[in-house]
Amino acid sequence: MRSLSVLNPAPLLDRFDALVISGPTASGKSALALQLAAHWGGQPPCEIMSMDSAQVYRGMDIGTAKPSPAEQAAVPHHLIDMIDPAEAYSAAQFARDVQRLVPAIRARGALPLIVGGTMLYFKALTEGLSNLPQADAALRARIDAEAAAQGWPAMHARLAALDPATAARLAPNDKQRIQRALEVIELTGQPLSALQRGSANEPAALRRLHISIQPERNLRREAAEQRFDAMLAAGLLDEVRALKERADLHADLPSIRSVGYRQLWAHLDGQCDLASARERAITATRQLAKRQMTWLRGLGADVVLPAPSLPDLLAALHAQLDARTA
Repeated sequence: MRSLSVLNPAPLLDRFDALVISGPTASGKSALALQLAAHWGGQPPCEIMSMDSAQVYRGMDIGTAKPSPAEQAAVPHHLIDMIDPAEAYSAAQFARDVQRLVPAIRARGALPLIVGGTMLYFKALTEGLSNLPQADAALRARIDAEAAAQGWPAMHARLAALDPATAARLAPNDKQRIQRALEVIELTGQPLSALQRGSANEPAALRRLHISIQPERNLRREAAEQRFDAMLAAGLLDEVRALKERADLHADLPSIRSVGYRQLWAHLDGQCDLASARERAITATRQLAKRQMTWLRGLGADVVLPAPSLPDLLAALHAQLDARTA
């Protein structure tokens, strides 16, 4: 097997605007990106853009597997620690940020690596998103109050009468998505399903090489348990406790709904013991990985790896370059 180490990787800069390394949670994609950057030793230099909807929040480090200060010092990182957990960050904003950052990174002679597993962000980047209204805090508060009185299954039934297509794909207790669908109807007078079929924001015009890590199911199960236990050992419960002590944060914020944070928040609220919270978090991690794999299998990546192997990635990159120069 030939190794890319004998080939100047600079041709990647000529053929691609960015490399995308995607994969389900706990698949090792971030570590692989760091290994790739270290392997090339700065020829060309690499800069990493996080494609992770939780790493954007400041003060949420352990539960998001955020790169350590040493890793960030070794390779420049972008789109992490951007906003406070009380704020919101959208897939559309991610796409705009990537379109802004890629030319700037390339102007420095560096190769952009877009790394993460938030597949809605990938969709926004590659396909564009429907033109939907921004969130309305007052309207959401009213919907939440009605749900507290009637229950989310009743709100789901209301949605089914107004937008049957959207309701059919949502569980009766999927309060986040039910709330958003009802909000869109009230703000626009149109069902979410119709707007999603309509005109979309333009996707980013990037020449990208998409590398997808797709481990087997049993490996994902083991990784989910090991990952969460390591986070607990590293102090995740204390991290969540510090967030919970803030008066401006609550369980329904997008930041706190992140896997791991949501379950430990419930434990600190007295809703379950720590052992139950751990099991729920591991289950949620597995479910997230399953959804991510469904997305990934439908994307048609340029390179699919069963494991985050640097030698396999180097060989695949070499083959991609050969194919494009043949």
